[in-house]
Amino acid sequence: MEFELVKLAGFSNDEVSVYTLLNCDTGISLFQSFIQENQHEFPDEVKDIAKRILSFKEVGARENFFKINEGKPGDGVCALYDDEKSNLRLYCIRYGTVLVVLGSGGHKPKTTRRLQETKKLEDENQIMRNLSAEIEKRRRNGDLSFSKDFLEIDGDLIFNL
Repeated sequence: MEFELVKLAGFSNDEVSVYTLLNCDTGISLFQSFIQENQHEFPDEVKDIAKRILSFKEVGARENFFKINEGKPGDGVCALYDDEKSNLRLYCIRYGTVLVVLGSGGHKPKTTRRLQETKKLEDENQIMRNLSAEIEKRRRNGDLSFSKDFLEIDGDLIFNL
């Protein structure tokens, strides 16, 4: 599938940038898909996650908002949730407190302790791992760059994942 990395203006300001992957075929982002898939079963958690993302504009993408190390060491893949005991996990890539790339995720059944025990979560996590690796590869090759303040991503922002 072909995706474009796009900035979400409503969640971004001069202090923090929030990006997501837009499906080039459907015009729906991974973040939008996450909301649509979970808003009926977990409406309060979806609202709380959206509020948490909006709070980045005031306090930055603080580490304590995320479960870090959800990917390979150093790739920045983490899970965002409203509360540690919540059902929903939204996978993302965190670049310090100023830039976050939102992916998708899903709910964790009460009996599941690890993402590998839920195919949907494992697949969504793998997309973010692949994206992180591709961003780093393009950065090294000069095909993609971050602005000095790390708020903007420029270059080849189309990905086949």
